[in-house]
Parts: sequence; structure tokens; C-alpha cells
Amino acid sequence: MSKVDLSVNIGPLKLRNPILLASGTVGYGNEISEFTDLNKLGGIITKSLSLRPRKGNPPQRIVETPAGMLNAIGLANVGVEVFLKEKIPFLKKYDVPLICNIAASTIEEYVECTKILTEEETIKAFEINVSCPNVREGGLQFGNDVSAVGKITAKVKAVTGKPVIIKLSPNVSYIADFARAVKENGGDAVSAINTLVGTSFNIFSRKPKIYNVNGGLSGPAIKPIALAKVLEISRNVDIPVIGSGGIMDWKDVVEFMIAGSSAIQLGTINFIDPSAPGKILEQLEEYCIKYNISKISDLTASYII
Repeated sequence: MSKVDLSVNIGPLKLRNPILLASGTVGYGNEISEFTDLNKLGGIITKSLSLRPRKGNPPQRIVETPAGMLNAIGLANVGVEVFLKEKIPFLKKYDVPLICNIAASTIEEYVECTKILTEEETIKAFEINVSCPNVREGGLQFGNDVSAVGKITAKVKAVTGKPVIIKLSPNVSYIADFARAVKENGGDAVSAINTLVGTSFNIFSRKPKIYNVNGGLSGPAIKPIALAKVLEISRNVDIPVIGSGGIMDWKDVVEFMIAGSSAIQLGTINFIDPSAPGKILEQLEEYCIKYNISKISDLTASYII
């Protein structure tokens, strides 16, 4: 029996510890199961699911950058029907909460995906990725429009009784406004942050290194920005925050919790060291024992300013 209570609550969702695996970095769980004991984790977030399968963008789709990486995978996925038929049976073998990430081109598609997936009892919550191109409104991003984020939250909540987490874009001026819109429309929590927009060029060919030109920047390079966004939400809106962005070790986890995160997501580190989640969990427990922290949730928003 652990001396430390590592459990955390994300609204109505209770997790055994604050360590979640970020969407898109561990596929559908089976890829990382050889390196990390999934049964010890707080939860797994699936790679983004859309109504129909998506091939994603052509390569090159991933490029290393100083202290980070750019990716423009293009939300490649098997679609909800194949996911339920072929991926869920594997995930059912594990005692780990499954959070489904949903990406869509229209509000109707978000609703339809949620409606189909909410019937599967293995799925404990939804993370709604609002940083996708909005086809109907001329390629804008839902995530940059406060009213659209509020509307998606309300519509998705209307078709599921399970917790709804909205994954917020950092590419906005005031992220707290978006967190407030989520709360006002019944959302249970927010994930902060999604990747930042970045690009990279080959100086000899003068062409972008990524086929898509722009990609999402993740890794340690974005950590200070992510922390500042988590802090902004925490100080302005009373809603649980799942922090993400460049978390590489247990010290980063503690820092994100102090800034206001109730739980965190590990992303880029999974590519570097897929056994990291288990190690980080052990080191977190050691930190709590050393500093007489009996409940890890006490760290959340414990900043002194």
C-alpha cells in the first residue's frame, strides 16, 4: 500500500494518478504496452478519431527541431467503426481508463462521433480536439473562435453522460476566455495546451522540411509557454486543467501541478523513452514521500505569487 495518495479528480472522472498518455503519441495503446505497464497509468488518450478513416498528410510528416519536434500527421486514423471493432478489444485487457480524443471537420461530426462512442463502456471520457480545420467556415480553426468552442462543448455534452474535456489551442491571445466558454457550456475540464504552430526550412533546397509546410511544435521548447497558459486558466477560471507541453520528467509534472494542473499528459517523451511514464510515476511518489506530501492533489494550484 502506497504511503502517498496519488489519485486525482478531473471533474467527475477519478484517476489513480495524474499520469496520462497524450493523444497521438502512443497510437491506440498497443504500441507502448511493451515498454510501460498500462495498468499503472492514470489513463490513456487515444490518437484522434474521426467519423471515417483518414490517411493524413503525405510525408515528410515529422521533423526534429531544437528541443522539440514538428509534426503534421494530419489526424491519420482508422475511424470510429474500425476503432470499436479492432482496437477496443486490446484495450479491454487493461485496467486503465480510456479517454477518446475526437477530431472533426464540422460540429455535426463531433456530435456523431461522440454519440457512437459513448455506447462503449470501456471509454470513460472524451477529449475534444478543437484545433482542426473547420471545412464549412473556410479553413479557420474552431479552436481560435470562442463561440465555436462553446457551441461544440454544449452540443457534445448533450449526447453523452461521460466527462467532456476540451483540448485548447495555445495559438490564441487569451486562453482563459476559451476555458470560460467550456465551463459555461457544461464542459468538465480542459487540456492545455495543444501544439504551437511552427515551420522549418531546408536551407539548400529552400523548401519546407514538412510537406504540409506548417506543423505542430511540441517538446521541451514549448514548456514555459504551456505552463503560462495553465497558470492563466487556473487563476481565472474554476475548471480542472490537464497540463501538457514538453513534460520530460517528474520535476516537470510537479511544476505543471503547482501551476494549476490536476493531471498531466506525456507526449513527445514517449517517442524518446517509451518506458518514461512508469519511471516518472515512481519518482513522483518518491518526491511526495520526501517532502511529506500525503495527497498529490494538494500540489494543484499551490503556486505562491
